[in-house]
Amino acid sequence: MTEKTVRPTDHRPRPVLAAVDGSANSYQAAAWAAAEAALHRLPLHILTSAAIQTGFGPGMSLGEADLEWLRVDAERVVGEAARVARAAVPEDDLTITTEVAFERAAPLLIDRSTTAEMLVVGSRGIGAFQRGLLGSVSTAVTRHAHCPVAVVQGIVATDPVSAALPVLVGVDGSDNSVPAVRLAFEEASRRKVDLVAVHAFDDSSADLPAFSWETGRQTAETELSEALAGYRESYPDVAVRGVVVANRPVRALLREAASAQLLVVGSHGRGGFTSMLLGSTSNALLHSVDIPMIVVRDREQG
Repeated sequence: MTEKTVRPTDHRPRPVLAAVDGSANSYQAAAWAAAEAALHRLPLHILTSAAIQTGFGPGMSLGEADLEWLRVDAERVVGEAARVARAAVPEDDLTITTEVAFERAAPLLIDRSTTAEMLVVGSRGIGAFQRGLLGSVSTAVTRHAHCPVAVVQGIVATDPVSAALPVLVGVDGSDNSVPAVRLAFEEASRRKVDLVAVHAFDDSSADLPAFSWETGRQTAETELSEALAGYRESYPDVAVRGVVVANRPVRALLREAASAQLLVVGSHGRGGFTSMLLGSTSNALLHSVDIPMIVVRDREQG
């Protein structure tokens, strides 16, 4: 199918939006985004920013020749990303569109997230998305995007063994984890794999008295069961394994992530998941996890 350069409109289904910058990691993100779009039967829109990204104040003033060079190079980037995306789903009739914009990357992506089903970015990059997840652009989109944000950390495994691994979700029993649980069940169902739900009920000490540990475990198991109950009924095809541990959430999730294909977390929560996006737990996960990670914000909160 021929790729087209177009900005999606409100009359079309919400696309999966892949942000690319010409780095290898952003192309890997585009490949993962293509597979995700095909899985959900949604179009894929690939976007890059040709604007000069500056830390403060207005952007640099460029002449027409420089702007044309940036445009041509950006067209090359989205064209290559479209080729990589098509190769990732060669047998699927996936609609792929591309776009070059001259707006600064962070506000551009936050704006486009209002009409996207999911935003997909690489964990590191160059150019418009310089420093990737560790820089201001990715920090801004994971904090402020109006749709789920998938961060692709490295090489995306597409082999049959990896594709059969479960989806992993962090659960804390609060309302803020509901969108993450809902999305995790949907992702597991579409992939036809199991779901592992982790609830870390204490992150203050590993040396809990037996009575406190048992009380905490029972409370956590009840919270986890209640958080999953309705979704077990809605997704009877998904086998669920609950994991309740007296540990820091990041440690528990990283341990389980070693044998999972995708990690889903809420944007913030309570207890060990407090300030999920802004605090040490999420930062540790984003810096440490090797598998794609989806950060879910409730659209009403965005």
